[in-house]
Amino acid sequence: MSISPLAKFKIVFAGDQSVGKTSIIARFMYDTFESYYKPTIGIDFLSKTIYLDEQTVRLQLWDTAGQERFRALIPSYIRDCSAAIIVYDITSRQTFDNVEGWVNDVRAERGDDVVIMIVGNKADASDRREVSQEEGEAKAKELKCMFTEASAKAGYNVKSLFRRVALALPAHHAPIQQPQPQPDPVITITPDDDKKKGVGPNDSPDQNPKQPKPSCCGSS
Repeated sequence: MSISPLAKFKIVFAGDQSVGKTSIIARFMYDTFESYYKPTIGIDFLSKTIYLDEQTVRLQLWDTAGQERFRALIPSYIRDCSAAIIVYDITSRQTFDNVEGWVNDVRAERGDDVVIMIVGNKADASDRREVSQEEGEAKAKELKCMFTEASAKAGYNVKSLFRRVALALPAHHAPIQQPQPQPDPVITITPDDDKKKGVGPNDSPDQNPKQPKPSCCGSS
């Protein structure tokens, strides 16, 4: 598989309401944080170009609503995604317990042909932690997903999680096809062509058409 100069990948965010999906995207996109965001209604879409090694990659970020009433919309957006980022809140055990259901939703649409990253958000609020980092790591290992903890508020691990996801995308590892040199065209010159073209400055003497020698005696 060849890689186009600007590879595009669709990444879907999923997880319960108020876990910080929108905050993580805002931190990545604009390096900003708001203490309060209105709940996402349906689906929001943003994109950002990043640079990986010698490749330019555009990440298309789809922010899904966490409310149950929008849950039925999400599979149609997961269906053609390259990666899914499942977010939970480390200060809420319930949001962590629901992670497996979100992962199952992704796998139901994409099987194993998708990169999944589980993110424990709000790592800055460790004094209110209900889910340990070790539990998050164990759950991700059980579900065969990538894992990290992050803090949209502090900016901790946000850029790195996107980079890790982008580097894990299978197409990123495909070799970039270089154009193959083409052989010079072969030109065949017939004797008639030789006579027409005459002798050029770079032609060898043997290429001169032979002229008949003058006869000293008349023909008999």
